[in-house]
Amino acid sequence: MKISHRLALALVTGALTICALPQAAPALDYPTRPVRLVVGFPAGGSADIVARIVAQALTERMGQTFVVDNKPGAGSNLGTELVARAEPDGYTLMADSVSNAINPTLYKKLSYDQLKDLIPVASIDVVPNVMDINIDVPAKTVPEFIAFAKANPGKINFASGGVGSSNQLAGELFKVMTGTNFVHVPYRGNAAAYTDLIGGQIQLIFADVASGRPHAQSGALRALGVTAPQRLATLPDIPAIAEFVPGYEANGWYGFAAPKGTPADIVEKLNAAINAGLNDPDLKARFAQLEATPLVFTPKQYGEFLVSESERWGKAVKASGVKGD
Repeated sequence: MKISHRLALALVTGALTICALPQAAPALDYPTRPVRLVVGFPAGGSADIVARIVAQALTERMGQTFVVDNKPGAGSNLGTELVARAEPDGYTLMADSVSNAINPTLYKKLSYDQLKDLIPVASIDVVPNVMDINIDVPAKTVPEFIAFAKANPGKINFASGGVGSSNQLAGELFKVMTGTNFVHVPYRGNAAAYTDLIGGQIQLIFADVASGRPHAQSGALRALGVTAPQRLATLPDIPAIAEFVPGYEANGWYGFAAPKGTPADIVEKLNAAINAGLNDPDLKARFAQLEATPLVFTPKQYGEFLVSESERWGKAVKASGVKGD
């Protein structure tokens, strides 16, 4: 049977159209099944809380469940490695944190490359820390504490959520920039650390504002300063440490990443949904309770932020001499 030239052309055109469809299809109906969001820290911590808030918002906006999967260990390295090796189809995502900028310098041997094996999806928020001390420490201001620490080298214990954690690095950076010396005591999360801080076994902690605020407000602890570059609008009476230690800044932050090779249109769709959620008044209100400020970036901007943060925290790790296990 002979096929007319016009019919043959139509068949070829149709075939080419069909062949082209898979390239445009990934984000067309995405997601069509639940999405796994890996958090490299235990349930109940700030990383987990932020991830669950955003996961709920994405579930509501995208019509599929975003399931938080806690994979703690090695300062979030276990969870990050899992995502870096996952299928790049948009159904496994990483809940990034400042630890993802610290770890490449902290650990000599990682089985993944944060900036090569994962691609940026979206930033989430910035969370400042607060410098809290035991009330028996004879210091009411940051300068007074620096003077006390210099007069008592090695006699002050400071807590963190673990070796290489962002709150340890906040303390180490403070030591380097002020010429002070205290002993690091790692804990499994902030709750146990605050118990010992109030009890006097520990004298100092740098931790997220939401964790420390109730203790400071009750008078159980004394808040000396925040790690943001300026004072917080919600805590105007607590100075920024940078007012006394120029250039000091040690904020936490969160974002989302995906395995390298995840289709760009899926990344863009996720970014748009996350940014829309970050502009929602209800979500902003929930973040405000955590003293968190939404950080709305494109994937490219978030990638640039990751590079700059990796460089900044890398310098802090090297200056402090801290090494990962």
